[in-house]
Amino acid sequence: MSTTNEELKEAPLSLQSIINYNLPTIGVGFMFFIVALYLMKFSTDVLLISPAIMGIIFGVSRIWDAVTDPLAGYFSDRTTLKSGRRKSWIFASIIPVVASFYMMWNPPPSFTGWHVNLWMGAAVLMFYTSMTIFVVPHTSLGAELSLNYHERTKIFGWRHMLWNTGSLLALVGMFLLIRSDSPREVAYNITLIAGVTTAVLIAWMAFSIRERPEFQGRGETNPITAFSDVWKNKHAKLLLVVFLIESSGGATIGILTPYIAEYVVGRPEHTVFYILAYLVPSIASVPLWIPISKRVGKKAMWMFSMFVTAFGFGGMFFLTEGAVVHIFVLAFICGLGAGSGAVVAPSIQSDIIDYDEVQTGKRKEGTYFAAWNLVFKSATGFTLMLTGFVLSASGFEPNVAQTESAKTALLTLYAIFPLVCYSIGALIFSRFSLNEAEYEKIREELDSRQASGGAGANEQV
Repeated sequence: MSTTNEELKEAPLSLQSIINYNLPTIGVGFMFFIVALYLMKFSTDVLLISPAIMGIIFGVSRIWDAVTDPLAGYFSDRTTLKSGRRKSWIFASIIPVVASFYMMWNPPPSFTGWHVNLWMGAAVLMFYTSMTIFVVPHTSLGAELSLNYHERTKIFGWRHMLWNTGSLLALVGMFLLIRSDSPREVAYNITLIAGVTTAVLIAWMAFSIRERPEFQGRGETNPITAFSDVWKNKHAKLLLVVFLIESSGGATIGILTPYIAEYVVGRPEHTVFYILAYLVPSIASVPLWIPISKRVGKKAMWMFSMFVTAFGFGGMFFLTEGAVVHIFVLAFICGLGAGSGAVVAPSIQSDIIDYDEVQTGKRKEGTYFAAWNLVFKSATGFTLMLTGFVLSASGFEPNVAQTESAKTALLTLYAIFPLVCYSIGALIFSRFSLNEAEYEKIREELDSRQASGGAGANEQV
């Protein structure tokens, strides 16, 4: 007796399953956010490492990602262990994630000069490598949890909320670091608590979430072919370009906020509150964006996000000393834009992977998310390296009043650069064509193949 397409449709995921899947992102989000926002300033102002050196360290870590990201994606797709092709890697990431996070914030007090530079270089390299081991399989698993066009938006909407819950907690940590007379001691306590908590959350997720057994062993056997397929995928190719441009613009925002708060606005004690003005609407608006996305479409939602973000950060160029209300209002606007984009972007990525399955008959979530992750990291690394050199060339000196050239450099990197990048990214993304109607055709084709035993895996739509 044959199986109909209706019978292949699965029950919606329970809210508990969605939360269990996303729980580790609280800890991982905490780590990523405090590193992105404050590690460079901690390094320059507390450890006395030059901005140029830190820029090189961040840049080299991204070059190294050109090796680790594709490997993580490919091997995650090909893993056939009983514990799962994704969960095996997720569980293995626990120790290196915790150890590297500790190393970055706790170099031996006796280390100075090149000793602390080398220590920080090794720690940052290890941190981003271990995060790759977690993030690529974990995001890939999220794309596999549901085959429903709109339920994926719900999964990744919750991911955004819980990830940024970790970001909110990171603000508490950053606030304690900024206000402390003993930042090294505070850093030690923070890393200890964050490390233990993150390890527990990752382990709980790995034990509580079940992978799809039908996707086991369906990754591409040839790594060159796997990544070649990503580039041949017309939808993925366009998204890679958009990610490259958007990520380049967004990279300076997080890392320069403490600098803008202290050296331009002149209110460093409000840094945490500026970021809260961004994060709170980004998180709180997610329940609003999920139904709106269903009504207007994922493409329109993401374009809205990019244009709003471009406008918001472009307005930051006019910040002056004491412009507290100005930065609060624009941060709130940018937060709304960030929330809407974060809800739909990974959902769109998941749809593109199903399009690839129609073309190739393979399931390559790991390969695809590794490619997108690599583009994001490469763009971020290049921009952070550029930021370090620009600040050094502009005459930036830590812990003193800045020259006008240094302030102009800060504002250009913080406002004009994101404005240009997000605007170009939105215009390019306007050409994206994989909408709900086309996805339904893809899903019908894949369901039909499953019902008939997988025949016609290489047919195209």
